[in-house]
Amino acid sequence: MVDQATLDKLEAGFQKLQAATDCKSLLKKYLTKEVFDQCKGLKTKLGASLLDCIQSGVENLDSGVGIYAPDAESYTLFAPIFNPIIEDYHEGFKPSDKHPPTDFGDINTLVDVDPTGKYVVSTRVRCGRSLQGYAFNPCLTEANYKEMEDKVSSIFASFEGELKGKYYPLTGMDKATQQQLIDDHFLFKEGDRFLQAANACRYWPTGRGIYHNDAKTFLVWCNEEDHMRVISMQKGGDLKAIVKRLVDAVNIIEKKLPFSHDDRLGFLTFCPSNLGTTIRASVHIALPKLAKDKKVLEDIAAKFNLQVRGTRGEHTESEGGVYDISNKRRMGLTEYQAIREMQDGILEMIKMEAAAP
Repeated sequence: MVDQATLDKLEAGFQKLQAATDCKSLLKKYLTKEVFDQCKGLKTKLGASLLDCIQSGVENLDSGVGIYAPDAESYTLFAPIFNPIIEDYHEGFKPSDKHPPTDFGDINTLVDVDPTGKYVVSTRVRCGRSLQGYAFNPCLTEANYKEMEDKVSSIFASFEGELKGKYYPLTGMDKATQQQLIDDHFLFKEGDRFLQAANACRYWPTGRGIYHNDAKTFLVWCNEEDHMRVISMQKGGDLKAIVKRLVDAVNIIEKKLPFSHDDRLGFLTFCPSNLGTTIRASVHIALPKLAKDKKVLEDIAAKFNLQVRGTRGEHTESEGGVYDISNKRRMGLTEYQAIREMQDGILEMIKMEAAAP
């Protein structure tokens, strides 16, 4: 059972959310008194309570989602709050829906979205993975972080061919290495206030690190927001090469370390916005005619289930007319379909740009 101190904090948190009339988070929208009462006394086997799930959204009333899963079991134990949030964020993924099995499809049917190099600056595909048998950030011990780092870095050491590279632990990193990784835009910083409040940054920088291949076209973030963020990217629009590299790497890792996966929700990670395929396929692209009016650009993108962000990602502005455009849907479709939505939408948007007066 949940102890009294935790219950008191939960009650106070619930009252704070209720009173916050200008709070627009999905947590506030769906944490009704009934749902709250259903969940407040529950605890997962690893000891996570509802407080671990909602503390970031209570602390930061300007959150978009406002909830994190402290471990895999939370998604089922606290389903009364997670299910409606997942359904809302993933646009209609209902509690009765099932995410399809993993399928990267025939990679040879993917193309270079911009062979002329006129519009696309770079392309990137990433996925998140959690290791089976380990909790997510708030419930991890210092020993867990070290153990996970040891396991994944020993697999990195076995990478060959274009995946071959080097692992850089954050612990004891010298200034020159740090600066180089910042210049490459590879280094992640300690979590923002949303992650801090979710207790996602404990024992920092223990167990955290970055792997990249020699060509700097493949990257793994270890124990940042998720156990692993696997990223494949390069200049230009050759989506086929980028996806192939990602799939090769994920397959090698999964053979040695099983991932946390749920029959209904797909791959499980810390944030419910990042479930199912966990795939985010994006381009940095300049479409000056379509982007004259950002609202128009966003409306066109939305037709193809794509999302427009500033050059440096969420909550940033466009630099030099370059936008980050990615697939919005990650659940209820296969990896191949998610990547194809980005590819086909971008091909159409480039056609529209070329035809615009």
